[in-house]
Amino acid sequence: MKDKNIRNFCIIAHIDHGKSTLADRLLEVTKTVEARVMRSQHLDTLDLERERGITIKLQPVCMEYEGVILNLIDTPGHVDFTYEVSRSLAAVEGAILLVDATQGVQAQTLANLYLAMDQNVEIIPVVNKVDLANADIERTLGEIEKLLGCRQEDIIRASGKTGIGVAEILEAVTKRISSPRGQLEAPLRALIFDSVYDEYRGVVVFVRVVDGVIKTGSQIHFAATGATAHVEEVGILRPDFHPRETLQAGEIGYIVTGLKDVKLSRVGDTVLASGEAATTVLPGYREVKPVVYVGIFPKEGDAHRLLRDALDKLSLNDAALQFEPEYSSALGYGFRAGFLGLLHLEITQERLRREYGLDLVVTVPSVAYKACLRDGSMVDVRNPWDLPSPETLDRVDEPWVTLDIVTPSENIGGVMPLVASKRGIYKTTEYLGDRAILKYQIPLQSILVDFYDKLKGVSAGYASMNYDITHYAAADVVRLDILVAEEAVEAFSVIVYRDEAYHRGKRMIERLKDTLPRQQFVVKLQAAVGGKILAAERLSAMRKDVTAGLYGGDVTRKRKVLEKQKRGKKRMAEHGKGKVDIPSETYISLLRQ
Repeated sequence: MKDKNIRNFCIIAHIDHGKSTLADRLLEVTKTVEARVMRSQHLDTLDLERERGITIKLQPVCMEYEGVILNLIDTPGHVDFTYEVSRSLAAVEGAILLVDATQGVQAQTLANLYLAMDQNVEIIPVVNKVDLANADIERTLGEIEKLLGCRQEDIIRASGKTGIGVAEILEAVTKRISSPRGQLEAPLRALIFDSVYDEYRGVVVFVRVVDGVIKTGSQIHFAATGATAHVEEVGILRPDFHPRETLQAGEIGYIVTGLKDVKLSRVGDTVLASGEAATTVLPGYREVKPVVYVGIFPKEGDAHRLLRDALDKLSLNDAALQFEPEYSSALGYGFRAGFLGLLHLEITQERLRREYGLDLVVTVPSVAYKACLRDGSMVDVRNPWDLPSPETLDRVDEPWVTLDIVTPSENIGGVMPLVASKRGIYKTTEYLGDRAILKYQIPLQSILVDFYDKLKGVSAGYASMNYDITHYAAADVVRLDILVAEEAVEAFSVIVYRDEAYHRGKRMIERLKDTLPRQQFVVKLQAAVGGKILAAERLSAMRKDVTAGLYGGDVTRKRKVLEKQKRGKKRMAEHGKGKVDIPSETYISLLRQ
């Protein structure tokens, strides 16, 4: 197949704008998937994706339409998975920009559009869900026209649900998107944009072949890691694996490497032919930087090795996941893991539980701080317990982000006070039709937990947001410890603003009191900064009716038994037998405090 008959493209959009549904219709129209096996969200392979109705992982598929090979990559829409979108865009020449006719342009629409412009890909604008009764097609067309500077005639009107406009989209892909520029005679160069681990076949990499040809049975070399591998199989995805003899310049497909060590293959690496002369390595991807850090510990101590292997395999499939070993005196051996946001953390935690059967304890999430010591040195603080003592500390710097909020103009009055209450600094307002784009500078910690839910609340569900880390600035923060039975629980410690320490601590111990199971003795719950107790509660003891077998007699008989029970509970708490076992459900309940 000559590369002039190939088109590589992806679908980009804000979350819940209909990418996966449109992909289903493309598969049907091109007859890539038989009707008897077709299902809703066909390209979403994870159970979690189907349950939540969102795309988490990019998914490539090869289709054919009127003699042209169409390589589609379906992408996520949530801000936590932007890295998946950027990797997809680096492997294609065009992108379908999908905008929901009922919601209009949203924050992630803008973010993904800017990513596409940075990659210099051809953009095909599409207004989706035009069949709905509440679709405002003219307004959405006007917003896209103003955003892209294109003519309304160039914007395709479509419905992923009913199939309206799907044929026009396929025609536009074949006519507007250029064919890939690759040289068949040149030495092999292929970009790894994703990979998975197969228990039987080892590492399977998804590649975009830029130059040359790769054949089954050949030897390949990974430029970054220096590893070599025997190509056991190559092929295309339709969307399951379809083996072929070769993959050539311009094509997108997979390579079965047989490698069992997942660290030998990296997303963004260049695949070269072994033994050939030195070849210019492809640029790859910018290094992704996590913004949220948590400690992940197995509930059973002997599951540490299983957790490490599971994280290794997940990081192969999720290039944004980063982790390093960590030890806690209370929780044992585990890992300090970095994520792109709370949804990314939640999805990874659930995948570890479902796919690898691991019961985990996850600490309270925190952003990465930089501690500046009095001697001029800098220390990265990813764990609250790593925060240096006040005697050696000069200042603590926290990450700030640029925050873009897209909201209907009538909701500005509710959005601006919310952002101001979260320490946001107003920058500018831009208008896109009857929508406003509010730009702020704000600490990342302020939007980490419940900000998005509150934003939806003050805007009647219409506002959307996108953020990007820009710099670090000084912050007045302290470490807040939670003590259970007068012992600090490392997993509950968190770095907070000094003026919010009391309110945050009080909320945490009140939630702890509601979720922690009652013990045989009274349990003290305390929130402390340094040696100062800010708030306290008591979890009453679970009482056994020790007087049930007493009948008649003087009331002093019952009093003596009750006093004996009271003394026993006191001794239990004092002599260490009163150790509190905190269930994983309690850790999870505090995760979003």
